[in-house]
Amino acid sequence: MTEQIAVRHFIGGTRVGSDRTSNSINPATGEVIGTYADADRAVGQAAIDAARSTFLDSDWRLDAMRRSTALSHLADAYAERMDDVIATLCRENGKLRGEAAFEANFIVRALRFASGLALHTFGRVSDTQAGRQAMSIRQPVGVAGLIAPWNSPAYLSIRALAPALAAGCTTVLKLPGQAAQSGHLAAEIFASIPELPAGAVNIVIESGSEVAELLVASPQVPVISYTGSTRTGRIIARNAAENFKRVGLELGGKTPHLIFADADLDLVLPTVVASSTVFAGQFCMTGSRVLVQREVADEFTRRLAERLEAVKPGPASDPASQIGPMIDTAAVARVDAAVEAAIAAGAKPIVRGGPSTDPALAGGAFYHPTLLSVDDSSLPIVQEETFGPVQTIQVFDTEEEAVALANGTEYGLSASIYSRDVDRPARLARQLDAGLISVNSWANLTIEFEEGGYKASGLGRLGGTASMEDFLEYKQIVQDYTPVQH
Repeated sequence: MTEQIAVRHFIGGTRVGSDRTSNSINPATGEVIGTYADADRAVGQAAIDAARSTFLDSDWRLDAMRRSTALSHLADAYAERMDDVIATLCRENGKLRGEAAFEANFIVRALRFASGLALHTFGRVSDTQAGRQAMSIRQPVGVAGLIAPWNSPAYLSIRALAPALAAGCTTVLKLPGQAAQSGHLAAEIFASIPELPAGAVNIVIESGSEVAELLVASPQVPVISYTGSTRTGRIIARNAAENFKRVGLELGGKTPHLIFADADLDLVLPTVVASSTVFAGQFCMTGSRVLVQREVADEFTRRLAERLEAVKPGPASDPASQIGPMIDTAAVARVDAAVEAAIAAGAKPIVRGGPSTDPALAGGAFYHPTLLSVDDSSLPIVQEETFGPVQTIQVFDTEEEAVALANGTEYGLSASIYSRDVDRPARLARQLDAGLISVNSWANLTIEFEEGGYKASGLGRLGGTASMEDFLEYKQIVQDYTPVQH
């Protein structure tokens, strides 16, 4: 049995406890795998104070080369601890090993990219008229409050943290209790980087929302970066407006697959299945809506159903597992209730998955993939984020109908287009209301380019050169000087 870890907060470069503790649970078995100090408002304020003190008193915000070096060394440190990152995600998060490796490998790439960005915070200068020099400089805004989710905690923390540090901000990273073990490992890695001053990164763990609410409300935290549900994102945006703070939001999604009759179905099918099973469907880009052209709809539906029925749930410890557990049994009950409500409202079950009935998996939060045929796009199962391995399938005839169906929700995070026609993806990508369009693929992310959502899927962008914008303030400086006399 792996040794249980008692996780504490990481504030000002040291480990800090709390008056209360909670348990870390392995969602594949239901077993307690450790404990964590569960933060309250006082702990959150201590983290803010540490971050603010470091921002004001160190040269972190002034020394771009130091920041670049620290981020480069962080990338090296994560590369050396990759096996530990993967093992922690499997144990605490329920991911299968391949899924955990997929998440973890983004971390090193994001840090290396941010290391380069750190050297490019400069503005511009020009003589606007004789005897007048004008310049625009960019400076870090101060303390950044980063609120990360439990579903991909290792990477999604770094995705926001890396550009914030590159910009010269100091940070308070708030993690949920389900990611406490990942936070503990991250703190170990941060503490090993000599160029990173104590207090530049502070990690606080909580099962509730006191610290998150404090970060959003505090005038000492001028920028918030949040990844999570659209419902919570709306609350954050409203409350942050009180102090006119910057807010970056990556929120929910209802990713559509647009599958045309000329698509290579042998390529499409495994991709669509993976879009439901990866992370047990607990992914903002889960391919929850399957839109298929009428000419191939019957064949595609039959073949997709066969593949989904054959998916094997199981823990990361079993190499044969094809879908891991959901985060807890409450999530299983929530998703199953949504499926039942959809069927009662008229959705037709093609594959009625549901909670696992395998006695060997009885202690875990396993849910078998479900496929529902729907005609009514207004059903909640089509309109609302399910956050589980549930897909709906609808039929279309024309490109125009496919685009209308794809755009027919409040979400706009990602979409996939499948076609052998070289022109169609380029044409339709410009019509889809989504921040990421994957062609003959799904969730085909790259950190070197901007990532974010349209409509209720978010505000702002992470990744790419725009990722630092939320963390930098522009300042114009104009100086009159005596011009050369002729």
